[in-house]
Amino acid sequence: MTDGLADRLADRVLELVDVPSESREEAALAARVLAMLGDRGRDAGDTCVLAGVTERRDRPLVLLAGHLDTVPAQGNLPGARDDGWVTGLGAADMKAALGVMIELALDPPPAATVDVGYVFFGREELPFGDSALTPLLDREPGLRTADLVVVMEPTDNALHAGCVGNINATWTFRGTAGHSARPWLADNAIHRAAAGIAELAVLEPVDHVFAGLTFREVVSVVTVSGGVARNVVPDTCVAEINMRYAPGTSAADAEARLRALCEPHGELVIDGNAPSGAVPEANPLVDRLVAAGDLETAPKQAWTPVAEFAAAGVDAVNFGPGAPRFAHRRDERVAEASLVRSHAILQRFLCA
Repeated sequence: MTDGLADRLADRVLELVDVPSESREEAALAARVLAMLGDRGRDAGDTCVLAGVTERRDRPLVLLAGHLDTVPAQGNLPGARDDGWVTGLGAADMKAALGVMIELALDPPPAATVDVGYVFFGREELPFGDSALTPLLDREPGLRTADLVVVMEPTDNALHAGCVGNINATWTFRGTAGHSARPWLADNAIHRAAAGIAELAVLEPVDHVFAGLTFREVVSVVTVSGGVARNVVPDTCVAEINMRYAPGTSAADAEARLRALCEPHGELVIDGNAPSGAVPEANPLVDRLVAAGDLETAPKQAWTPVAEFAAAGVDAVNFGPGAPRFAHRRDERVAEASLVRSHAILQRFLCA
């Protein structure tokens, strides 16, 4: 390990961790990133920062992209460096990646054979419609000319291709209220909910093979609420549903499948539908990234901004130093060795 690089990366990531940036509160971090980049960066508005080349020229254009925001704190600020790790809120998801991006932007590999741009944006941890990235792609059409985007989500330095779509919905069960001493005169909405939820609970994941990778369609009940008092049979019960669906399935088809599962039991309202992200095929830059690190390739069984780039017609993959197992945890962390490895792989990739 290059000691100077490891310390530089770790110190920078820790500095980023110690700037709170929960979703919708990213302005201070955006300003800090701009200050770190100096004259290499520019304010792109709405908590977005750009650096490097942001429109295709004569050479292929590669963008490295990362979000500034984190989930809410869990008593994990400030961060720390401890025994080869950087710990603290956002260390894995994804301030580790931001640190690597800034290092490459400040000290770009002189032998690079592609042009490189850097995209920092906010509100990724919120529902799809709140993201700052899609409006940025509209304001900065040059970004849409990229040949490949490396979205530096936590992958533990593997390559995760594509991403699953993400539906959030509200499932409402209705009955008739009554006295709990005479339940036969009422219609218990919670009992109706229990029957519907029980059917979902026994569903097996549905595997879909897309571009040689297996993605899993899954449906989960994530919250349930209902009831008035201990002596009242309730007339309403509400469950929140989350569905993940594979690339190759349209947003409309995924909604139709969820409705077929839920609507025999209750009313379903779709609250949000973030489309899946396609797996890039026949893109030589993806092959080049894999070769640069002898990377394992896996399907991304989660939603990521590769879907936003795919919707804009740009190939994108997931690759970053954070480990998914540490994302969003109270003890969130990233290994300093992982920062160095990510930096080395990207350098080789950009110079191949």
